[in-house]
Amino acid sequence: MANEFLKGELASMMDEFQKQMTVLADVQQRRARLTASGTASQKRITVTLNADGVVIEARFTDTDDLTHEELAKAVTEAAQEAAAELSRKTADLMNPIQQQRGRMPKMSDLIEDFPNLDTHLPELIPASLAPPNSPERQQHDPGMVFTDVEDLDDLRPSRISADDW
Repeated sequence: MANEFLKGELASMMDEFQKQMTVLADVQQRRARLTASGTASQKRITVTLNADGVVIEARFTDTDDLTHEELAKAVTEAAQEAAAELSRKTADLMNPIQQQRGRMPKMSDLIEDFPNLDTHLPELIPASLAPPNSPERQQHDPGMVFTDVEDLDDLRPSRISADDW
């Protein structure tokens, strides 16, 4: 009886998987066509990105009065605005897939005592918008820090001689 239930759940999961692959193929096609634009300096500068976040167009209108520094700052601002818009559009496009995924049973629902692996996923850390060499980027990142460790220096002999071999 339990085997029949699992077989039915597995068949249902496979059907749902096939539907999700169809939706995913459509989403991939629509994502490939996505673009987003951002403007700055009173809309005199426009930067357009493709779905991969690559600049595909930059337009400048009446920018003769801007210094190089102002122009650079405005281009950066417009590109960041375009990236934020691209992120929103991508999230909207992915929403149906996320909803479908949420309706599918998890392995922990099907197998008793199987852990829910979603709870172990690390949280996404947003990327910095600070320019290169800015103080924010100069902060030392120790990376992963392990606290429950043994000091290997205590386990090694102070020197190795030919007699130790």
